[in-house]
Amino acid sequence: PFWLKSSREQLPQSPRPRPARCSAMADANAPKLAVVKQILGRTGSRGGVIQVKVEFTSEDNPELKGRSLVRNVKGPVREGDILALLETEREARRLR
Repeated sequence: PFWLKSSREQLPQSPRPRPARCSAMADANAPKLAVVKQILGRTGSRGGVIQVKVEFTSEDNPELKGRSLVRNVKGPVREGDILALLETEREARRLR
């Protein structure tokens, strides 16, 4: 019976054009890989955050190769760990 058909079956489906994804846009939002070179100490009101010095790897972005930053990391971390950083411009304030 026609009254039991779903609305999807009654209407012909027209293929909608999908928006093109720019590969440069996807690469800009991709996480950048950085290796923990040195642990500087604990920070935060209860010491739950570890301040580390990281150096970017060359495989993901050649323009960041060799650049190092001081970042705050929540959770367990040790030297040699690889971090995936979504933001590479901001640097943490140094411990006093």
